[in-house]
Amino acid sequence: MSGHSRWAGIKHKKAIVDAKKGKAFTKLIKEITIAARMGGGSPETNPRLRKAIEDGREANMPQDNIKKAIQRGTGELPGATIEEVRYEGYGPGGVAIIVEGSTDNKNRTTSEIRKMFSEHGGNMGESGCVSWIFESKGYIAVPKKGVDEEALTNLAIELGAEDIKSDDDLVFEITTAPHDFEKIKTELQKNKFPMETAEVTLIPKNTVPVDGDTARKCLELMEALEDHEDVKTAYANFDIPQEVLQKK
Repeated sequence: MSGHSRWAGIKHKKAIVDAKKGKAFTKLIKEITIAARMGGGSPETNPRLRKAIEDGREANMPQDNIKKAIQRGTGELPGATIEEVRYEGYGPGGVAIIVEGSTDNKNRTTSEIRKMFSEHGGNMGESGCVSWIFESKGYIAVPKKGVDEEALTNLAIELGAEDIKSDDDLVFEITTAPHDFEKIKTELQKNKFPMETAEVTLIPKNTVPVDGDTARKCLELMEALEDHEDVKTAYANFDIPQEVLQKK
């Protein structure tokens, strides 16, 4: 299994733990606010907002917090101006990294992210320097336990999934075109298939194999980036051996 997919799983599990921390709520509130500002305050017609609300509920965010975040996004309530940011660069071993987030102080966030790259053996580059390595895809990870592989595979293919694979004993990975993601996710839910991760994400077209100390440094950089309260998510094209990832 690719390092990216492994990292997606690690991120999901880590997010549940971090949801107990105040800064996790801060990240979720920013995402809800931005989603409402860009696509309106109705989750029925705004898929990004719907996903943000689902994430908030999964993290046990109070409904009142969600409501106020939506109202700040639609302008019904006053609040600081939050803008989206995106950074690109390289990590240890030449690994390509994209960081997406939101902030009310772009200069501060840019400085902090640049420093983080440097402190972990990488460097932040110019906009577009690694974006060509990634492509937007829907990604769904279905835990293997208790799941009928043939039934899942047949349904995924019937629904138009681009790929379904299984490279370990933990999950089935389904890849979709971005515009098919919501349809396929909804149908899998209707058919009672559990989901460990379900998101539209960036998947690398090619990967960089890393091991040993370089692999450790890559994971430390990724975790540091995602731990920053202004970072929504980070993507990388590393391919790390399973035994290294299992230690995390």
